[in-house]
Amino acid sequence: MGIAHRDGVDIYFEEHGPADGPPLLLVNGFTSQVVAWEQEFVDEFVAAGFRLITFDNRDVGLSTKTDGPAPALGETPPYTVADMASDGMAVLDALGIDRAHVVGASMGGMIVQRMAIDHPDRVLSLTSIMSTTGDRTVGAPNPEAMTALITPPPTEREAYLDQTAANWRIFSGPHYDEARSRARGARSYDRMFHPKGAAFQMAAIMADGDRTAALANVRCPTLVIHGRVDPLVGLSGGEATAAAIPGAELLVLDEMGHDVPLPLIPEIVGAIAKVAARA
Repeated sequence: MGIAHRDGVDIYFEEHGPADGPPLLLVNGFTSQVVAWEQEFVDEFVAAGFRLITFDNRDVGLSTKTDGPAPALGETPPYTVADMASDGMAVLDALGIDRAHVVGASMGGMIVQRMAIDHPDRVLSLTSIMSTTGDRTVGAPNPEAMTALITPPPTEREAYLDQTAANWRIFSGPHYDEARSRARGARSYDRMFHPKGAAFQMAAIMADGDRTAALANVRCPTLVIHGRVDPLVGLSGGEATAAAIPGAELLVLDEMGHDVPLPLIPEIVGAIAKVAARA
């Protein structure tokens, strides 16, 4: 574990797996901390031989929190998805890594897309999971999922875990596991409860706009993974991402919602390993 520094921002990171393995930067989604990744997912990457690097985005976990009030709708946010992508590059710099495979889920998919756009010399391969291009006409959530996403969490621990479990029941799809959802919520709550950060991250997402035209210039091997029953980022978001990037492969998983379910982890990591091998 360590701290990367960039323009007054501290980014907490962790490493897993062999130091001489191909580096792979795994980027979290909206309000998600490094402890939100299931251990089985981490272990599968390590078993595949990767030097896996995870980090807390700004405004979650042990990374820097933004001061002041959250920007109102239409106001310029204090940072953007592009800044969050540069934070990931700072993590690579802190580790002395020139180039890495980048994998991101949900908001993390947006961040790794921006890495490939803004830092093409640093990205060996790109995998965007359950994400979208920023084009508001694709990837729309269903109303129930969007309401669950933006509803402020309770501050009391048990109430927070109850809401977390209820939300993931909506997000996860057919492989929903209540016990694991509660355990994931408990890890996050006990490590760092910082609900204020959600507004800053959402503002960064909204300000990034449509990446479709810029994605046409991405030239690294690319994989897009999406769940057919994703209620939070509709399948059309993944389809549009794959269509925007020349040569991108699209993997649609019928039993996947807006989550990485345990039974599908071997297939997901195997597909990522294959696209990485093309780099």
